[in-house]
Amino acid sequence: MTSASHRGARAHDAFGETPDLRTYAVGHAGVFQDLLPLALWVVDAEGRLAQWSLAAQDLLGHTPEEMVGQEANRVLVPEGNRELADRLTRTVRSGAAVVARLPVRHRDGTLVEMEMWICPIADARGRTGVLAIAAETSAVEHMRDALAALEGLFTQSPIGLAMLGPDLRFLRVNEALSRIDGVPVADHVGRRVTEVAPGAGALESVMRQVLERGEAVVDFRYTSGTSDARRTRTWSCSYAPLLGGTGQRVGVIASLIDITEGQRAHLEAERARGRLALLAEAGTQMGSTLDLTQTAQEVVRVLVPRLSDSADVQLLEEAMAPDETAASAHGVVRRVAATFTDPAAPADLLAVGMTLKIPPGSMYEQLISAGRPMNLYLRDIGPLIRTPAADRLHEYLRARVGSARLIPLVARGTVLGAVTVTRTRDREPFDDQDTLLIDELVARAALNIDNARMYSRERDAALTLQRSLMNPSLPTVSGLELTGRYLPAGDHEVGGDWFDAVALSGGRTALVIGDVMGHGIHAAAVMGQLRTAVRTLARRDTPPDQLLRALDAAVADLGDNEMATCLYAVHDPATGHCVIARAGHPPPVIADARGQVAFLDGAAGPPLGVGRQDCEVQRVILAPGSLLVTYTDGLIETRGTDLDQGMRRLAQALRHPGRPLDQICDGLLAHVMPEVADDDVAVLLARTLRR
Repeated sequence: MTSASHRGARAHDAFGETPDLRTYAVGHAGVFQDLLPLALWVVDAEGRLAQWSLAAQDLLGHTPEEMVGQEANRVLVPEGNRELADRLTRTVRSGAAVVARLPVRHRDGTLVEMEMWICPIADARGRTGVLAIAAETSAVEHMRDALAALEGLFTQSPIGLAMLGPDLRFLRVNEALSRIDGVPVADHVGRRVTEVAPGAGALESVMRQVLERGEAVVDFRYTSGTSDARRTRTWSCSYAPLLGGTGQRVGVIASLIDITEGQRAHLEAERARGRLALLAEAGTQMGSTLDLTQTAQEVVRVLVPRLSDSADVQLLEEAMAPDETAASAHGVVRRVAATFTDPAAPADLLAVGMTLKIPPGSMYEQLISAGRPMNLYLRDIGPLIRTPAADRLHEYLRARVGSARLIPLVARGTVLGAVTVTRTRDREPFDDQDTLLIDELVARAALNIDNARMYSRERDAALTLQRSLMNPSLPTVSGLELTGRYLPAGDHEVGGDWFDAVALSGGRTALVIGDVMGHGIHAAAVMGQLRTAVRTLARRDTPPDQLLRALDAAVADLGDNEMATCLYAVHDPATGHCVIARAGHPPPVIADARGQVAFLDGAAGPPLGVGRQDCEVQRVILAPGSLLVTYTDGLIETRGTDLDQGMRRLAQALRHPGRPLDQICDGLLAHVMPEVADDDVAVLLARTLRR
């Protein structure tokens, strides 16, 4: 009876029920009331009292409400007997049932000598606890035969109890076990378990193991199978060796508890937890990208294999195609992602990329029209697929598919396609909870697919607009060699970064690089307006500081939330002078012919669009062979990294400015940019020609 911290407010009743520990207890010992009152209590694996009988209250004065949840050692065992009690507890938990005489503390503080039978039993969490049956020693003296006490226990216990001899034949069973088996008590005696309950050979094997090894087996789960699942019962079976007076193993003590309802509740709770976990996992797995195909593949990975044996995502061509081709694609679906775990599935007929014409009047057409999911049967699946090899596919469906469901992909009132899920005949059909979960996951997937679809369209439009507004080719100008690059942040991000060069009068050249905050069509459109404004102002020979003030006003006119950075420079090859002004833009880098690198000092000024534009104009001399590097912040900056680190990488990449200009530019993008870019990048390089 060791003590341990008490966890939880409920414990499994040793007699087959799960009562509230504060209000329930085992009843009186019945016929023992006059002959030999037996106190029963149960101690869980942590040493806490989980059960306290009314007979125990009569003998020891403690009420069930006072005792349940208390540390058994502290309340019942006197100080001088703690070591003995611990030793006995270890013996019981090792698998043996023991008999002992121990003093137990009464509620009034006195000690009561008690004869005790102590055996292992499974507690509420399936661990080995202790079942104690105790009688006052003075009463036991009138009933020397220990079998009388055992007989009383067998008579009263609501747990199925049995005692078997060394040949594993029943010596005694109680009425509770008789009710469990459906066989009278008398018909058990002398028979083996398999003779009473055919098919229970596993239980007999466990008992033989207990007898041979002398080790208890606690909470062995056994299910009595029937063709009717509603009548199937699950039992928690515990077995301990029965020890004789000299410690020899003379048989087996068995106890059985019906845990069917608890097991069903546990399984249902586990399934509910699994569904919630899958929904949470789907929230992280689906929609992680704005790529349409990858989004569809994420849907398949969530559904298979935990919910289905196959998942097939098909999208309507007219929903995916540009407007000008939608009419010709009416009624056509394309398979964009699919997984079939059954190796017998005809993969050539279910390949990703295949297009199918929806048969008129089919279930598929009804689903697309109504936008409501439905279960499919073989007669429904057949007309969905019309191919030269349809017979082979129908044969597979007839032989292997046990259940199927077709769910429309509906987002913002538009049907984008459908997802078909199936289970083979080896697996139980979809139940109501399965279909609810699948429908919920597909509904979420539809929004993700629609987001990817709209984003792809917007990106394509933004990229087309950007390419039309920003001519990547640079002019041939006097005294300078030019090159530039633009890289979006990723395959799905187009922003407002740009660069340009404008030939001016007198052989001078205007260099400009800018960054419009934001991404998408709007940022590309603002970039186009600023690029046009810069070219117009540059050709009017507007000084750099005045040009930026004009751009500031233009950005402010576009709206309160518009903002951009810009660097504008004018190079005169006759004097080597370069006049530079910045509006919130990163500093340019100058590398001379010897590889000396310096960032241009001076205030950057506020970004365009915030007003109060008072730009500082800087004048530098670019010696022959010098390299002027301008860039947007995406080249050197990313979230969570040190900006100075990016600037150091940039300076190191310019140590050899004499290389071909295109090589230098490509090297910057390969070695200076962060591995995971958060922003798009524009780079403009100008190198003065040697005289």
